[in-house]
Amino acid sequence: MLDVVYYPVSAVLWLWHTAFAALLGPGSGLAWVPAVVFLVATLRAAMYPLFLKQVRTQAVVRRLQPQIEALRKRYPDDRQRQAAEIQKLHRQHGVRVLAGCLPMLGQGLVFLALFHVLRSFDRTGTASHLPFQATPTPMTPEQNAQTPNYAFDAADVQSFLQAKLFGAPLSATLAGQPSVTIAAVAGTLMVLAALATHVTARASIARQDPAATQVPMLNTLTLWVFPAGVLIGGAVLPVVILLYWVSNNAWTLAQQHFTYRWIDAESQPAPTASDTSGTTSAPRPGAKPRRRR
Repeated sequence: MLDVVYYPVSAVLWLWHTAFAALLGPGSGLAWVPAVVFLVATLRAAMYPLFLKQVRTQAVVRRLQPQIEALRKRYPDDRQRQAAEIQKLHRQHGVRVLAGCLPMLGQGLVFLALFHVLRSFDRTGTASHLPFQATPTPMTPEQNAQTPNYAFDAADVQSFLQAKLFGAPLSATLAGQPSVTIAAVAGTLMVLAALATHVTARASIARQDPAATQVPMLNTLTLWVFPAGVLIGGAVLPVVILLYWVSNNAWTLAQQHFTYRWIDAESQPAPTASDTSGTTSAPRPGAKPRRRR
């Protein structure tokens, strides 16, 4: 049903893996690690216009706060009229509340597609503990190694199954294949992903409208529940998915930082002639002011 998403995501990952395999050697399992990181960069760059539109919309909403507060004071006992007037004000300034959900929806689809593609490298049924697992006819390891996976041929499947990050197989999970090496790698990625999720959420919350009724619940979810979910649920996720999660959150944090600075600088009012003239006409400290003739 979601092949329209699975194939493009697998094709982008295939392109980056092919490029890094050419640099590191066709048999290098390490080529999968930068391929996943650059997959994140490619997909997030493609979705950046949506994110930029969302940030610009948030900037407009922040500028409209005095008018919104005036409407709330004007209709304190009529919530329906209050909401209608605020929506009218938003429409006049091109604010579309639902447009802010598009980046999150896009990232959710990409995550599900990548998760499905990566777990489909192993269709032997040994990873039945994974969420969204649906392998009606499990294969033998030999059959699995000879079966293509979306944009990847059989050789790519074998390469992925042999790929490791600091000794931990990319396809391994902490719950399915516990070992000291997998615990160290997966645990580190889980902690980094949780911290990045928390810090990213805190930076985003700092720019929200505190008067919005849905904010307290969303803040709790993004600040604490989602990071805790990464720590708890990360045990059943493959190492490669945890790598994706860390890369994605690192990209989000950097993207928010630089974009917010750009939009804030763009929103600053330009200095007027009176401001500049006032600074140049003032005498230096201790100097005798000159009178104009």
